[in-house]
Amino acid sequence: MSATASDIALAVSTVIFALRPDDQGGDESPAPGVWLPLVRRIREPHLGRWALPGGSVVVDESLEAAARRTLAETTQLEPTYLEQLYAFGDVDRSPDRRMVSIVYWALVRPDEAEKVSLGENVRWFAADDLPELAFDHNLIVDYALWRLRTKMEYSRIAHAFLGPMFTLAELRSVHEAVLQRPLDPANFRRQMESSGAIVPTDQVVTGGRHRPPRLYRYNSDIELVDVGPLTLRRSS
Repeated sequence: MSATASDIALAVSTVIFALRPDDQGGDESPAPGVWLPLVRRIREPHLGRWALPGGSVVVDESLEAAARRTLAETTQLEPTYLEQLYAFGDVDRSPDRRMVSIVYWALVRPDEAEKVSLGENVRWFAADDLPELAFDHNLIVDYALWRLRTKMEYSRIAHAFLGPMFTLAELRSVHEAVLQRPLDPANFRRQMESSGAIVPTDQVVTGGRHRPPRLYRYNSDIELVDVGPLTLRRSS
């Protein structure tokens, strides 16, 4: 018997990306990478597996309200940047019922990431080195990473990881962490300054022994460009 609309459950999940140093490698000053917090499932299906934070949508709340509520309940996080990413609704994605998940992503600054409530059932993981997650959450994270890296090439998405003002070195470190490759500082400076996406301020970072670096801000007149959805394929 085919499922009716009343048999289909609606849920939200959120991919939370933050830039964090890899403190497992033994380096004194490890380079930052893209990390995300996961929650351990405490019920079937997939009891004990790690999963994206999320939950069912209450009938009288919006999708974004559901995403924010489930984030607060599972991780204590209240992100500034929260955007709807994609809908995942393969027929067999949940073993016990038909489940459609609206996926959001949150990009958080270091000060926001520190507010994540860690414990036995909440832990940070490197986004490119995940265990086998519950449901299709590995596929979801892969898609979110693709979107993040694609946006980083041509948009001002990096601002979500930074405060309102930043140095060029801080901005370059965000690009390097997300794109996973070093960038030439001089070329990066020329590209950023000629793009019109950033604006120099009259403020500098004080307290250092060398020439104080100038602080920049994003040009609010430059729109954040988006791209269309990627065709998703399950790995065999």
